[in-house]
Amino acid sequence: MEEKYQEILEKIKKADSILIGASNGLAISEGYNIFADDSSFQEHFGEFRQKYGFRNILQGAFYSYPSEEERWAFFSRMYAYFVNNKEASPVMKNLYELVKDKNYFVVTSNTDSHFALAGFQKERLFEIEGNIRYLQCSDGCLNRIYKGNEILSKMEQEQENGKVPSNLIPKCPECGCPMQVHVEVDRSFLRGEVWQASFQAYKDFIEKAHGKRLVVLEFGIGARNQLIKAPLMKLTSVEENASYITFNRGSELYIPDAIASKSIAVDGDIAEVIEHLMQLKQA
Repeated sequence: MEEKYQEILEKIKKADSILIGASNGLAISEGYNIFADDSSFQEHFGEFRQKYGFRNILQGAFYSYPSEEERWAFFSRMYAYFVNNKEASPVMKNLYELVKDKNYFVVTSNTDSHFALAGFQKERLFEIEGNIRYLQCSDGCLNRIYKGNEILSKMEQEQENGKVPSNLIPKCPECGCPMQVHVEVDRSFLRGEVWQASFQAYKDFIEKAHGKRLVVLEFGIGARNQLIKAPLMKLTSVEENASYITFNRGSELYIPDAIASKSIAVDGDIAEVIEHLMQLKQA
């Protein structure tokens, strides 16, 4: 295993470009599992669990609430759980230290804003399913998103009996329709100017990496999750000098035969693996 870690560090060191792909497995390594009815979910969302019957954060995000006051109670709680008054986790700090001096780019389906919290530059980040920090018009009347930190924090602090005060519910400044968090939970998700700019930056990064030593680092993307995994694997297959390194657990590790010769799979706890890589790097 030590030889494998050294090989990974050597590839990162020699890389001209590093493309990070990340999904829920990375968040789980931080202690945030949107699929689990675990102690953390019950501690932070217990009253929602009891009232509505859903058993994890993901179910709560897609739940059809009886009122706007109740819907915002959940999403402002979700915001506070992921972001408010939080420091970057050791996992994300170590990951940033691992690549900060390289030409990197991140594409992620995680909406928790933890890459930005750890110091990853906004210009090098494509959050493909949105970010819990931002709001959009539910009707999509404007091609823009709005910072939601202040109002989301206030709603979380002032909610009572599973509802936020009606006067705090944000309305679109253009059409007056209800706002919603800029997270892909329905067909209203806005792929507006900011999203399109990030998507273009992602494509530009890949174009500039063509023909060079590209290392793809994949963290916690399940074997059946094709949103990010499939494009990264295809990129590896067509780029002669690309390497593919995937970090996950057991059956969630998947490498197709087409890229097996240029791939490395690391089976284990992502937090422990990244920490060990950093220790070896600093040795």
